[in-house]
Amino acid sequence: MATNPGLFTEWPWKKLGNFKYLILAPWVAHGGYLAATKGWREVDLGYLLIFPSLLLRMIHNQVWITISRVQNARSRRQIVDRGIEFEQVDRERNWDDQILLSGILLYLGALYLPGGQHVPLWDTKGFLLIALLHAGPVEFLYYWFHRALHHHFLYTRYHSHHHASIVTEPITSVIHPFAELVAYELLFSIPMITCALSGSASILAFEIYVLYIDFMNNMGHCNFELVPNWLFKWFPPLKYLMYTPSFHSLHHTQFRTNYSLFMPFYDYIYNTMDKSSDTLYEKSLKGKEETVDVVHLTHLTSLQSIYHMRPGFAEYASKPYTSKWYMRMMWPVSWLSMVLTWTYGSLFTVERNIMKKLKMQSWAIPRYSFHYGLTWEKEAINNLIEKAICEAEKKGAKVVSLGLLNQAHNLNGNGELYLQKFPKLGVRLVDGTSLAAAVVVNSIPQGTDQVILAGNISKVARAVAVALCKKNVKVVMTNKQDYHFLKPNMPEDTAENFLFSKTATAKVWLIGEGLDASEQFKAQKGTKFIPYSQFPPRMVRKDSCTYSTTPAMAVPKALQNVHSCENWLPRRVMSAWRIAGMVHALEGWNEHECGDIVLDMEKVWSAALLHGFRPVAQV
Repeated sequence: MATNPGLFTEWPWKKLGNFKYLILAPWVAHGGYLAATKGWREVDLGYLLIFPSLLLRMIHNQVWITISRVQNARSRRQIVDRGIEFEQVDRERNWDDQILLSGILLYLGALYLPGGQHVPLWDTKGFLLIALLHAGPVEFLYYWFHRALHHHFLYTRYHSHHHASIVTEPITSVIHPFAELVAYELLFSIPMITCALSGSASILAFEIYVLYIDFMNNMGHCNFELVPNWLFKWFPPLKYLMYTPSFHSLHHTQFRTNYSLFMPFYDYIYNTMDKSSDTLYEKSLKGKEETVDVVHLTHLTSLQSIYHMRPGFAEYASKPYTSKWYMRMMWPVSWLSMVLTWTYGSLFTVERNIMKKLKMQSWAIPRYSFHYGLTWEKEAINNLIEKAICEAEKKGAKVVSLGLLNQAHNLNGNGELYLQKFPKLGVRLVDGTSLAAAVVVNSIPQGTDQVILAGNISKVARAVAVALCKKNVKVVMTNKQDYHFLKPNMPEDTAENFLFSKTATAKVWLIGEGLDASEQFKAQKGTKFIPYSQFPPRMVRKDSCTYSTTPAMAVPKALQNVHSCENWLPRRVMSAWRIAGMVHALEGWNEHECGDIVLDMEKVWSAALLHGFRPVAQV
């Protein structure tokens, strides 16, 4: 919201939530009815194409969001070297409201505006008229309206809402209070209304004009420079006719300069051009050397997870991942994205964070969880992980942390495979076992004297069992085969605390993958289930039982540019495996943690707390 909200700042359909799209339903239904009763030759084609054009605009905007987030995650040609947080994502969640508003105005114009009915597909005169009217009246009026919005009275009531985003994303361009955006829509409608009244309107001219506005708006609010210098050298006057992302970025950081819409011409005329515009453009275009201290390797999980990742849908990425029924309707797109991702076959950066002087990136292996269970994919996945490790070392990274199935024992032996292949590896490999186990151990309620360990036995499960037995907590297993497999790992002086029983009644269960529903229901009501695996249980009991998150910790405020959730975890909560890599680099530890190696749990836990990471229960 603006600092001092004025009249009509709220959008009229805000309370409808996701049902707001139904406001277009009457017109869409009416168009379908006309097409069914009158036939395609007699119906107004322009009227029917309004809804598809709105969908095209939404896809166009989403493409810009994805490109911008991927580029900024790599930090190349970044203009403002700052991150964004969840507050900005929440504020910019309603970016499609502007498209709904323009849709309403287009439908009203197609029905009631003289000359707005049965317009031809193309009219050259109308197209030229739109171009002239935009360059003249629209750009001129916008410039002075924009300057007026920066007057204290209007700024505090309306325009400050837009300027709350100092670091801009493409969708920042349309984040305004309702009244302000209505004024913009009326301003942009001047060329189209004039064309309609003069009888020179056309479907393609209108569509090109609207897409031009969206294109320039999105481009100008990217936080990286993408306009090549050769364009201005090839046609020098273009400098006055087209702005660049760095030009508009200065308006968001300096506030009192660079007011123009898309054409800097008026800033030159009225002497409001920021003197550093050219310098910032050249500097941003050159970019800077990409450096990274910590690389976290993750991968895609379910088919729908592609939308949840940071470059996907901003709204979904800012919330813990859950499977949405309506997202299943997009299965053709999901399968296509999977095929493209698998075919692309190269790592991609999904997130960039900074903590103190530590620069961190998350890289994704272009494979989904089910790929890790396919025998013929094993070699390809290991090659990709190996490539990531070599690339991280080349960039000067200190630590590579292995997340999710990238450290599976049956894949690479918890990373041991890479140490064997590169014995002189400079970057430290961290599987995060010590911190993950420490999180599990410290999640057990005080006073607990017995726990049940169930599910597939992993390196973390072994570390947890040993640590609890040393604390004189009895660890009971209900699977005899797993019990005998794990028994040799128990120190002799604590072996008496490691037991096998099919009738144990402990109120705390430590669970891993492979635990089916029937086993969970053997636990008594009120049981606390604490996962020790990277993935949450597929089924949870609906009675009085409680479930902890997968091993994770809340991150400190010092960790910046956190505006997406890590898989199913809450906001500003990250997996222990990921945090372990950060702590390893912050402490400057020089040993690996992979294969059978487990670092001192108490040392790692204390270091994590020292750097501001906190148990999730304390958030």
